[in-house]
Formats: sequence, C-alpha cells, structure tokens
Amino acid sequence: MEMIHIFIEKYAHKFLSRWIILASDVVLVFCLFYVATILSLNFQVEQNFLDKLHINALIIALFYGSFFSLTGSYKSIIRQTSLKDLYLLFKASTFSLVFLVSAKFVLEKINFNIFSATTLTMLLLHYLLVLFFLIGFRSLIKSIFFLVNSQVNKSNTKVNVLIYGSGSAGIITRESLAKETSTWYRVVAFIDDNPTKQGKLLDGIRILKKEHALSEKFISKHAVNQLIIAVHKIDSATRKEIIQHSVDLGLQVKVVPPVRAWIQGELTSKQIKSVKIEDLLERETIELDSLNLKLALTNKVILVTGAAGSIGSEITRQLLSYNPKKVIAIDRAESALYDLEMELLNADKKRHDSTIFLVSDVCNRPRMARVFEEWKPDLVFHTAAYKHVPLMEAQPFEAIQVNVLGTRIIADLSLQYNVEKFVLVSTDKAVNPTNVMGASKRLAEMYIQDANQIAKTQFITTRFGNVLGSNGSVVPLFKKQIEKGGPITITHPEITRYFMTIPEACNLVLEAGAMGAGGEIFVFDMGQPIKIIDLAKNMIRLSGLKLGEDIDIQFTGLRPGEKLYEELLACNEQTKPTHHEKILIGDTRPVDSKMLQETIAFLETAISTIHEDVVLVRKLKQIIPEFKSQNSKYASLDTNVHPIDAH
Repeated sequence: MEMIHIFIEKYAHKFLSRWIILASDVVLVFCLFYVATILSLNFQVEQNFLDKLHINALIIALFYGSFFSLTGSYKSIIRQTSLKDLYLLFKASTFSLVFLVSAKFVLEKINFNIFSATTLTMLLLHYLLVLFFLIGFRSLIKSIFFLVNSQVNKSNTKVNVLIYGSGSAGIITRESLAKETSTWYRVVAFIDDNPTKQGKLLDGIRILKKEHALSEKFISKHAVNQLIIAVHKIDSATRKEIIQHSVDLGLQVKVVPPVRAWIQGELTSKQIKSVKIEDLLERETIELDSLNLKLALTNKVILVTGAAGSIGSEITRQLLSYNPKKVIAIDRAESALYDLEMELLNADKKRHDSTIFLVSDVCNRPRMARVFEEWKPDLVFHTAAYKHVPLMEAQPFEAIQVNVLGTRIIADLSLQYNVEKFVLVSTDKAVNPTNVMGASKRLAEMYIQDANQIAKTQFITTRFGNVLGSNGSVVPLFKKQIEKGGPITITHPEITRYFMTIPEACNLVLEAGAMGAGGEIFVFDMGQPIKIIDLAKNMIRLSGLKLGEDIDIQFTGLRPGEKLYEELLACNEQTKPTHHEKILIGDTRPVDSKMLQETIAFLETAISTIHEDVVLVRKLKQIIPEFKSQNSKYASLDTNVHPIDAH
C-alpha cells in the first residue's frame, strides 16, 4: 500500500499531466458518442449507419474539447478533485450540449445537414454519459488516493478532530484534512446548531449537537484532540463560549480562515490556524459613528507620533480608511517604521502614497517645528511614549524627557500651528500612579488639560489599559516562553490587568477624538479585569500543552513600581456618559496652571544639570500627590513629601 502511495505522490503527476488529462477526456467523449448512439437505437445499428457517425463524433469531441480548454476543467489535480472542479466539468459539458443542439438546429435550417444522423436523444444521452464517466473517473481516483493515504497515515501522528459546522466550509475542511500526508486526521463528528441536521450523516460521519459532542464523556470516549471551527456566521459571544469551553476540555482549537484568504480559492490544512488568546477576549463588534468620523478625518492632514508602535501603527491603518489628505507617520524606531511602510505598500499602494514616513524624535523641538511648518497638520494623535514600568523606574530621566517634555513639545507646536484637535493616548497606569512611568503619563495628562484652556486647539486625552499583543505586553512574552518549553514567568499569582485588543482600542481612540470638544479625559470600558495567571493557563491550553506536564508557571515577585490591580479612575474622579456606551468622560480635578508650568520647567532644568533620580521623582510626587511608589526604592519619599509649589 505504501509503495502505491509513493508512486501516486512522486510519479502520478508525470503520467497524468494536464494535457494528457485533456486528451483522455476528449477521447472518452469521442468513444461515448458511439455508446450513446447504440443505446439510443436499442443496439439495432447497422454498420453503414455507424460509418456516417464518424464525422459527427469527431465534431462533437472537438466541441467538448474546446469547452474543456476554455473552462480549464483539465487543469485540476485529479486526486484532489473538489466540488469546484466537478462544477467546471458540468459547466463545460453543458455549454457543449447547448452549442451542439443550437448548431444542429441552425444547420438544418440552411440545409447543411451535417448532423442528419445525430438525433437530440443521442446528444442528450451522450451528455449524461459524459458527465457520469468523467465525474465518476475523477471521484474514483480521489477515493483510491484517500484510501491509500488513510492506510499510510495510520503509521503517522493520529489526531481525532471535531469540525464545528457541517456546511460547505465544513465539508471542504474535512477534504483538506484528508489530503494531509504527515498527519492522520480522523474526523470523529461534525457539530451543527441546526436541529434539522443533527443525528444525520455527512460523508458517513455523524452530525451532533454541541452539548453532546463537547461533553467530557464524548471527548474522553473518542480521544478527541482538536476542534476546528469551520463556520464564520457566528456571533462573537457564542464563538468565545465555544472556544473557552473547548480549551477547558483540553482541546486544541483551530479556525478555518475566511474564503477570501484561501490560496487561489483552495483551502489547505496549513491554513487552518490555532486560535489566538485575543479570540478568548473578543467582545461584540464596536459600532462607530462612521458619519462623525468621516466628517472629522476625511481630507485632513493628520500627524501620528509613535506611528511604528502597536497603537500608533493601528491608528495609522485605521485613519487611512477614512481618506485623509495626508497621514504624517513619525517614529524614531527606523526598522519598525520601515516595516509599516512596506506593509502599507504591499496592502494598498494608494493608501501608502497618502502617508509620509518620517524618522524623527518628538523630543527634538527644531525637527518637530519643521514638520509642523511643512505639513501644517489639522489633527494630531500623540502615541509616542515610554511605557515599560521597570525600565522607567530605573531611568526616570528618560520617562520625563519623552512622556512629559516630548508631549509638551508636540502640544505647544499644535497650539502654535493652530491644530484643530490634539489627542493624547494615555494609560490606566496614570491613575493613582505607583511608578515613574505612570506618574510621567499623569503629568502629561495634566499639561494637556491645562493647554486646552489657552487656545482654540481642542486637547483631548484617552485613557485605557493593556492591549493584547502590543510591544511589551505579556502575550508576546508568554508566546516566546511557551515556544521554548517554559517556564512561563508571572510576577504574582493575584496580579490582574484590564485588556483590550489593539483594533478595539484604536477604534475608540478615533471615536473619542471625533466626539471630543476639548479638555476631556475619555475612559474606555475595558470590561472585567483578567487575572494574568488565567491568561497564561489559557495560552498554554491553546498551544495544546498541559500545565505541570509539558510546561510550568513560575512566580518571580512584583517588579519595581508594579501594582497588583490597575484602575481606570482615581478615587476622587467620577464619570459622565457619552453617546458611545464604551466611552466615558472622567471628571478629573482641576490643574494648578502656575504650579504645573513651574514644575515642568524645574524638571527640564534638572534633567540636564542635577542628574539625580531622587530629585526628579520627588518633584513628580509633589505635583501628583496620589503618586505612591510600590515595590520601589522611591517608596521612602512618600513619608516626607508634601504637595508644595515648585520653589
């Protein structure tokens, strides 16, 4: 059996090239015409009558051959014949019949009776025989290959699979698994929510309801390893529930990509990808005010700082869908900015041409001034920031330089060049900060609030928690640790964080920017906080591994400046609703403008002259009294720091 399999894999394509297949199909059509003639005449055929049919048989074969060539029905790999391939055969044969009948009718009208010996009955019977034999031949070859492949694969890795969805996508998924040679996929059952399908058989495989198939008893009895979701018209809540339940059962969950993503319209087993952790946190699709966004963004020059980062790059992508006049993408990370440029060039050249990519530093005031002078942006989305808590705790000079002074430079230039709106992307770590990074972002928020009072530029702040998959997120770190076989490192078993997907966060940033009138701090609905240990366990399960057997979790202790729980509002802040249920307005305390300006001036001078971290952190604590360090060397400052003026 294995020798047959090797022959099919290595040599069959040489003997069954597309031209040989075409020639074979045409010869079969030619021969079947005689069979159709004999059958239509009940085997009562004289030799001299058959002689008259030779020219007809040749013409008919040429007609069929022409349409086989036009439709490309001979180009498919016979052992992988799909429904699409069978449709092409049906299409070519049907067109041939229609043209032959039409030709016979026209030629008889003009007394050019070349088809006098051929009746409509013969043509129709011939057409049916052609379909039967051509489709049957291909189905037979495919069945033989499937049988041989199944026997050979029994010695390979065996994976028992459930396919969620018994529609066309489910059938095609099963066929693509059957073609896999390195792994033996055994489809145990289809799952379908349609009661009329449940209990029936599809290709000899049972169709079950999910409560039955996704039960511990069924999974254990049939040693199921994987669930493949092959249906796309399913609401996100149901999809998330199915994935989470399957993960809890220890199944590896995979998803069939949309049809538009199939390679040349064909699905292969390699395209069926494992679900990502984002799928478990997926929420209902955000409904944006598209009209409001179009009015705010269309035909505008928009500057995005930190454009190569996780948030900045997604904001850039989403902005381009609203047909802005220009998007100025600024970042000092050369390689990451180049990657974004190439991505946009390959995806949509028109949108790429609407974007200017500038390698530059937001802390370089002369350079930023030239950018504003040359492009005169209407809108600014300021995402450039340092955000790694432990690194900024060790280097407060850098946190203040970029997060505070860099923000001030862009905000001041926005005022100078009459920018319509300035949107600051902040963080939940700015709320009751316990670290230098969070405090620096809170001071940036305060500067933006203060700037809104002195000019027509509308200054808006958006505040949200962690985004999945962003640079510095735990998700990429956990993925790398899982790939290496572990252990996964977590700082504390009780640590929790708010999470949001990058596209969702950026959608809300754009919406908040469009609705903002200036001075607001928009707070996003982040849902329920998630335990990091639960996130890690789900990622382990999604990878098909078992905690304690294949991989371990280690607790390393809280890092400097890190706290167990993040907040979206300070204890003395309240919220007001907006027209969007996921966006609230934080009612923050007023800013002492004089003290703020003097503090920032002091920090700017101290960065270049004092070179002492403690001096900088003490000044941050004075202007932000809720800044209480945790697990940090700066915690000792909290006992003797009092809110004072900058003198």
